[in-house]
Amino acid sequence: MAAPDKIRIVLVDDQALIRKGLRYILDLQPDMEVAGEASTGEEGVELARRTSPDLVLMDIRMPGLTGIEATRSIAETLPDTRVVLLTTFDVENYVFDGIRAGASGYLLKDLNTEEMLAGLRAMHRGATLFNSTTAKKALAQLVSPPPGAEEGGFPDDPLLEPLTERETEVLQLLAYGKRNAEISALLHISEGTTKTHIHHIIQKLGALDRTQAVVIGIRRKLVL
Repeated sequence: MAAPDKIRIVLVDDQALIRKGLRYILDLQPDMEVAGEASTGEEGVELARRTSPDLVLMDIRMPGLTGIEATRSIAETLPDTRVVLLTTFDVENYVFDGIRAGASGYLLKDLNTEEMLAGLRAMHRGATLFNSTTAKKALAQLVSPPPGAEEGGFPDDPLLEPLTERETEVLQLLAYGKRNAEISALLHISEGTTKTHIHHIIQKLGALDRTQAVVIGIRRKLVL
């Protein structure tokens, strides 16, 4: 059984050699443990649901259920599990789709070992990491005001309903990468109440998920 302070990671990649190499590296780390491996998106979703890992390293291009689709499924059912897209392809559309699906990170497979491990530890602490030139450019576009918008506002895209003070606090903590349990502890509310606030935030911002809600919140300057 894993030590309670270990970062539990699931590997999802259709190439056995990639999974073997990642497992070898991760199992050498005193603060990490591989909770399981999957070779397809479908298997990855099922494995994540069974093991509730801290992180999922997800390949994007796989036969059947793609990594983006699998990420969306995991994000919807396991909000405290963070999905990191790991890919050979530095493609802008993958970044956009990954963010919208709920991914917390986007790393290239040619990243050196030290940078990858540092990135995974940072994401486990709550950071969001899109570690490639294309990914950073795509993320910058997402948080930039749309063409024609007035500085600091979005007159053509009004809020469906203003956020309450508490909802703004929750959104701020989401932007910091805090998980539901952490938000509950910091605000001294139950996890059920936290989930309700997040649901209301997503609805009011017209977002598809919590990640998109954060992006919209940054664009609207609702969070710092």
